[in-house]
Amino acid sequence: MAIVVKRKRNESKGELINRFRRIFMEEGIIDIVREKVHYEKPSRKRYKRQKEIDHRIDINERRSNG
Repeated sequence: MAIVVKRKRNESKGELINRFRRIFMEEGIIDIVREKVHYEKPSRKRYKRQKEIDHRIDINERRSNG
């Protein structure tokens, strides 16, 4: 999953870096790296996933009760 960014004509180094960062963020690579930095127990993953689901349900209930 390599990201290749070639410099366009009349493009500064700053613009090139910004374009690279934008592509990097869109691909979600930073999330993958953060997940793999430390081992997370399966029970902890389930707990986080359930907490996120509960949070979304809570938000939807607040919107519907408006």
